[in-house]
Amino acid sequence: MYLGDYLKIAGMGIISCIHAILFVLMLSQVIHGSKIDLKLDCVIPPNITTDDANFFTHTAFRVLIGADPPTAFEFMKVSEAEFPALDGQGVSYAVLQFPPCSLNPSHRHPHAAELLFLLIGSLKVGFVDANDVLHTQTLQTGDLFIFPVGVVHYQYNYGQDLAFAISAFGSANVRTIPTPGLSKRLPSLPRLMHRMLRR
Repeated sequence: MYLGDYLKIAGMGIISCIHAILFVLMLSQVIHGSKIDLKLDCVIPPNITTDDANFFTHTAFRVLIGADPPTAFEFMKVSEAEFPALDGQGVSYAVLQFPPCSLNPSHRHPHAAELLFLLIGSLKVGFVDANDVLHTQTLQTGDLFIFPVGVVHYQYNYGQDLAFAISAFGSANVRTIPTPGLSKRLPSLPRLMHRMLRR
């Protein structure tokens, strides 16, 4: 089944998907919390004029349309390294695809909050706060979840169907640092599956 088929199954046509992406982009600007003056804050190469819309367009996510679903967790990010127009804008994106029973393992983003928008499926998400307290939530299609700046967090698709999410970050140059075993409160995959089966 293709991504477009999943979007139709979820009751979201391509137009609705585009609106959802635009909605997340607008919300990510709230995370950044500043007014953007394109001429002052955006680093535009000398050979590009602001009238050249190609500089402000990135097409990497087109490969997702009509693609077969992955067999393991996959993500595709767009930061200023992939899309130079993001330089100075304080925002970047990632698309996350979760086949059934797949995990985005524990990690953190030291200088950026992450706003996850679940477009398809369901996810179990969680993060560990500064007091080593684990906060978990079960997300359904259409839910948003914020991972505060720097917290260790994870996402897990416990369902039998594909889950598809978009994350917006409050940085154009977001770093991801894997954190295996950093916190005793963060569940391992076997413990997470055991908790899911008990509920």
